[in-house]
Amino acid sequence: MAYKPLDSVTGSDIEAHGVPPHAAARLSAELARIVRAHGASSPATWRAVSTGLLEPDLPFSLHQLMYYGCYKDFGPDPPAWLPDPKTARETNVGQLLERRGKEFLGGKYKDPISSFSDFQEFSVSSPEVYWATVLKELSVNFSEPPKCILHENPSDKSHPGGQWFPGAHLNAAANCLSVNDKRALNDTAIIWRDEGRDDLPVNRMSVKELREDVWLVAHALHRLGLEKGSAIAIDMPMNVHSVVIYLAIVLAGYVVVSIADSFAPLEISTRLKISGAKAIFTQDVIIRGEKSIPLYSRVVDAQSPMAIVIPTKGSALELRDGDISWLDFRGRVKHLKEEFAAVEQPVEAFTNILFSSGTTGEPKAIPWTHATPLKAAADAWCHMDIHKGDVVAWPTNLGWMMGPWLVYASLLNGAAMALYNGSPLGPGFAKFVQDAKVTMLGVIPSIVRTWKNSKSTSGFDWSAIRCFSSSGEASNADEYLWLMGRAKYKPVIEYCGGTEIGGGFVSGSLLQAQSLAAFSTPVMGCSLFILGDDGLPMPQDAPGMGELALGPVMFGSSITLLNADHYNVYFKGMPLWKGKVLRRHGDVFERTSKGYYHAHGRADDTMNLGGIKVSSIEIERICNAADENVLETAAIGVPPAEGGPEQLIIAAVLKDSDKPEPDMDKLRMAFNSAVQKRLNPLFRVSRVVPVSSLPRTASNKVMRRVLRQQLAQLDKKPKL
Repeated sequence: MAYKPLDSVTGSDIEAHGVPPHAAARLSAELARIVRAHGASSPATWRAVSTGLLEPDLPFSLHQLMYYGCYKDFGPDPPAWLPDPKTARETNVGQLLERRGKEFLGGKYKDPISSFSDFQEFSVSSPEVYWATVLKELSVNFSEPPKCILHENPSDKSHPGGQWFPGAHLNAAANCLSVNDKRALNDTAIIWRDEGRDDLPVNRMSVKELREDVWLVAHALHRLGLEKGSAIAIDMPMNVHSVVIYLAIVLAGYVVVSIADSFAPLEISTRLKISGAKAIFTQDVIIRGEKSIPLYSRVVDAQSPMAIVIPTKGSALELRDGDISWLDFRGRVKHLKEEFAAVEQPVEAFTNILFSSGTTGEPKAIPWTHATPLKAAADAWCHMDIHKGDVVAWPTNLGWMMGPWLVYASLLNGAAMALYNGSPLGPGFAKFVQDAKVTMLGVIPSIVRTWKNSKSTSGFDWSAIRCFSSSGEASNADEYLWLMGRAKYKPVIEYCGGTEIGGGFVSGSLLQAQSLAAFSTPVMGCSLFILGDDGLPMPQDAPGMGELALGPVMFGSSITLLNADHYNVYFKGMPLWKGKVLRRHGDVFERTSKGYYHAHGRADDTMNLGGIKVSSIEIERICNAADENVLETAAIGVPPAEGGPEQLIIAAVLKDSDKPEPDMDKLRMAFNSAVQKRLNPLFRVSRVVPVSSLPRTASNKVMRRVLRQQLAQLDKKPKL
């Protein structure tokens, strides 16, 4: 769609988007004032329009008119949000740089905004100084201090990135519960609400109450007689009970085995066997609206070890022999009120076993150590600016890395975590964000897409939000423009990493301009390398697209796998950079001419169309917006049965399955027109295949391999 430049937008244009005449006249006058002050097309113009003219209740098409009109001739990566110098100095990083910027950067230091990129480079070139500084900012307490910050031995294949904090002892959970300058006993640690109780006040748990609950569960765990270091699984929704249990397991010197509550018995069983779990915490059912989804029965079908079962219905539980009810488990030690003495362990001791998605074969079992939580908290401290007084919400589960990440990112930074025990897709969750006064809201793109299409956030006040953050999937620019507009255009901090990283490797910052669906910086302490067609790193400051590799010196990242050779998986066959082997990641990334990064999916989701490499996600972004009947698409490159170049096939999920199916050939032509116009005139969609849903992993990633296999087996050749 063609958009007018802002100096050509009239009151009639605004009215055409469904705005009443009197309001359209007022907006037109305000727009004219902004254009006179800042011009018709500049980042300053957009900042004035987004913060002073646009409101969440105005039609989104008007927001699009203003954004795309403002940046009509801007080129790639127009900023959707700009940092304010005064606010930037008040961020965690801003305050640190104002105190010590010249010490770190010497004469290069100017101010937090201008010098942020230099500080990121400093975090890579001087990791010992950076991490010692940040852990002090986080008030991390070592029971036994490290011999040094980083010990590097190039011949040690078990630590290609060096050994961090050798000799140190600590307990990550104990650090979450300690009282220091970041938290007091009466501070709020958790805010929550159960679905269906949306009209009641939110529930709150103080640091004091959280400590006492965690201590009680730790005492009860000790009574089970398990050896220290034993693995104990959690298969539950992420609620107050599961967070308390998680912290208690780590506090008592055991290892959490994270299992997502959506898994079928076979997947549960696989993870229990790989980890060697000796017990499992679960609950009888999961309540979602009027539905009651069995959970304990799935754990039983998985032939789990001893289960401790929490009731949700309030009725008596029928338990398998050897299993224990939650009330009986806690009742054994309910008289104990004293503090549980945390089990202090070496920094490399396991605290948590998480699993990769497992789209092909057995999922990788990735242990987190006591160092990993510190990486998660440091990312949140720097990139999302989480600090004392914040309220952090991120719909997730302890079975995925963002669940433990949320626990540590909030508590170690003195913030409260906000947990909604129900579906995040409806108005109940939107009201919870309002009532809990969430200041940092984490999302995944598919949730945002549902909110936008269902209008479930309409009418709720999200003005307390200071920033959003997004992970898990590649974002859509229009959907994230809509999301920013729900909170008066607060920034979206994109965040990409992995379970084996313990956090992110590329992100955004409140000290940099943020562009939609783009990353503005490598994460602190991380260096990024885009590999060329020759498999070697391109210059780090040059634009280009290719498979991403990571610098090996990366605090908090994995050093072992339980069921695979860690070196072979992440380092074998990778190129060297300044004498150090790079770490494999597997995503395709693009660095643009303006220094932003764009994710293009997994390396195996990249197609070769007519000799041109293109990612599935790049095509899908265009096709998703090409027709109003399309909910989502998956772009697949499929070689014809007789051989030859890959043909582009689009699997399309339609919005309303009750309506007659649209003409697939017309839809193909619409996709063709959009792809050729916006991406490359040489690309051609060979066929559109309607599907009811896209196959996804349990962590919501599209399994294009599955679609590719299905489409390759079709007897009918794609139409040309």
